[in-house]
Amino acid sequence: MSNRLNTVPNDLRAFWMPFTANRQFKKAPRLFVGAKDMHYTTHDGRQVLDATAGLWCVNAGHCRPKITEAIREQAGELDYAPAFQLGHPKAFELANRLVDIAPEGLDHVLYTNSGSESVDTALKVAIAYHRAKGNGARFRLIGRERGYHGVNFGGISVGGIVANRKMFGTLLTGVDHMPHTHLPGKNAFTRGEPEHGGDLATELERIVTLHDASTVAAVIVEPVAGSTGVLIPPKGYLQKLREICTKHGILLIFDEVITGYGRLGAPFASQYFDVKPDIMVTAKGLTNGVIPMGAVFVTAEIHDTFMNGPEHLIEFFHGYTYSGNPIASAAALATLDTYKEEGLLTRAQEMASYWEDGLHSLKDCKNVIDIRNIGLIGAIELDPIAGEPTKRAFNAFLAAYEDGLLIRTTGDIIAMSPPLIIEKHHMDEIFGKLRTILNNNI
Repeated sequence: MSNRLNTVPNDLRAFWMPFTANRQFKKAPRLFVGAKDMHYTTHDGRQVLDATAGLWCVNAGHCRPKITEAIREQAGELDYAPAFQLGHPKAFELANRLVDIAPEGLDHVLYTNSGSESVDTALKVAIAYHRAKGNGARFRLIGRERGYHGVNFGGISVGGIVANRKMFGTLLTGVDHMPHTHLPGKNAFTRGEPEHGGDLATELERIVTLHDASTVAAVIVEPVAGSTGVLIPPKGYLQKLREICTKHGILLIFDEVITGYGRLGAPFASQYFDVKPDIMVTAKGLTNGVIPMGAVFVTAEIHDTFMNGPEHLIEFFHGYTYSGNPIASAAALATLDTYKEEGLLTRAQEMASYWEDGLHSLKDCKNVIDIRNIGLIGAIELDPIAGEPTKRAFNAFLAAYEDGLLIRTTGDIIAMSPPLIIEKHHMDEIFGKLRTILNNNI
């Protein structure tokens, strides 16, 4: 470790960093050079407690031995295999393992390299499925305000975060959006699923009527909207969406890039809420964030619809150079092993109550206007500084980093999603430090 300390690059100019205030960062860089379990190590030798699982992805904690060893072994055995018309055993083994923990009926898997690619893959599958069924008029896609579905053109088209959309022209055509479910006036400081807002699902019925159901291919939502500030579905909301989609023959897509792989205390949020989608989008926790990989689950009905015509012909013209990459597959298999051996896919059930109590203990802190939580996800919404939106939360982020704590901010919301290996003493440290930060006139 000592060889890595104080190794600041001599020039930071070339890297245009994603979703970053580049000029601010490069004046005072925040660099990680190591990580283990619940902590990062900075270039100046400090330990930083990870309250965000990296970026919602390091569910099993950092540098887990089984995962790193699997990558090492695979790299020396088979580094790459083409995914088109060829394969390798681990890709098939992984798909079987994934189907085993998925909601019943989601029986087939397509591989991608990220959540963004997973979303675009799911949208393409949905539209192509209807065409394969002879329903080519079904081309419309319905997303939701404040939804985040990655940064590719399909994802930002169905997404509903203004800053992610406004610079990029007209985007996809035939897209509409349901209203978001955030009702702070009625649901502030709710623990778990809010009581109010389930009826907002009926807005989908209005939109379907406007366009006619025969033109709508799919609806895509995050079961819990993470990147927009942890917006939790009101009671009955997801169930109602499922009913409306089934009624009109519309595919329901769940974007579980954040909620997948144990975040709510079940392998997937669809199991937690007992609502089964037709297509399920995953990434992040699939490989514990170690190597880019995503997986899109579909029902047998969707898969089998494409399996027609001469057997030598390609059924679905879609895929990536790195679909099911051998090293990524090995990492994912070792990640699933780690989850299973340590009970991490359900551990959030055990820890959620303590997490909830600690989070809501900050209700009396300065400028806190809402707190919400579900599973091992939490958000603290702050009253914005007049005329300077996002600055209060960003100030909290900087103060937390200096105090050895990693949090994430979106707008004036602090969002947290710690590794699932978190212990109660880690939670005490997180909330103790946040109390000091929030009360220190940020």
